[in-house]
Amino acid sequence: MGLLDGRVAVVTGSGRGIGREFALCMAAEGAKVVVNDVGVSLDGRGTEEDPAASVCREIEAHGGQAVPNYDSVTDFAGAERIVQTAVDAFGTIDILVNNAGIVRDRTLVKMDEQDFDAVIAVHLKGSFNCTRHAAPIMKDQGYGRIINITSSAGLRGNFGQTNYGAAKAGLMGMTFVWALELGRYGITVNAVAPAGATRMTAALFERSGAEPPPQQNPALNAPLIAFLASERAGHVNGQILGRSDYAFTLFQHPKQIAFMWQEGGFTPQELADNFDVILGQHLQQVGMVMPGGMERPGG
Repeated sequence: MGLLDGRVAVVTGSGRGIGREFALCMAAEGAKVVVNDVGVSLDGRGTEEDPAASVCREIEAHGGQAVPNYDSVTDFAGAERIVQTAVDAFGTIDILVNNAGIVRDRTLVKMDEQDFDAVIAVHLKGSFNCTRHAAPIMKDQGYGRIINITSSAGLRGNFGQTNYGAAKAGLMGMTFVWALELGRYGITVNAVAPAGATRMTAALFERSGAEPPPQQNPALNAPLIAFLASERAGHVNGQILGRSDYAFTLFQHPKQIAFMWQEGGFTPQELADNFDVILGQHLQQVGMVMPGGMERPGG
């Protein structure tokens, strides 16, 4: 018996990389899977490859059930077709993993509007689009699992990723809101910040000439997704989880960690005189640690 026997899952952007591992793992746990992938390059531009069909063949070769879908999450009607693919093929949708993503890394002063809009459209709007169509079905059946794929780039910040970081931080905010709105209907909504050597991090290892270490295997993320997608995780809602090395991690929600107060408030001068003593000692470092301790290249 698998954790996901009888369940139907949609995994967006699951033709390659981490998303592929999610789809394979959930299928191995008994889920019927819609493998969504438009088959684009890393920056979102078209190719002639068909990674969605390839993953479906892998799943079927191991005795599972899967169907491909090629719609773009950025299109509201296309997202509806993604969800409808699950309904048509398998009768419903129980699990949605919002994994589709692209990167167009540039520093702020070199980033143009199209770079920003394209990344926001896939990660942030795409997750909204798919969830908006899946949630009513889950609500009606009284069960659902929604997993948003965020990133430390959004939770901590990362050089050269204004667009990507904004989208991933936005996913954290949407996770909190949806957990509140949908939890009463038996639907959990969580976010995961995975780690692993994929097309998105390949440049880091190419620059150093090093091979990705074993703990950068993207398959190591998949067990957490399968667990969160299962009935066993019904008590986990509105959480931000991640992976680091061989560990699964839980992020602390943003909260106030220090305060300064005086009756009637502060003048600017009083604030300047007291800030460093009261709040300044609690200032936090920004930025994320990349594989092998390397800094992410800007451009």
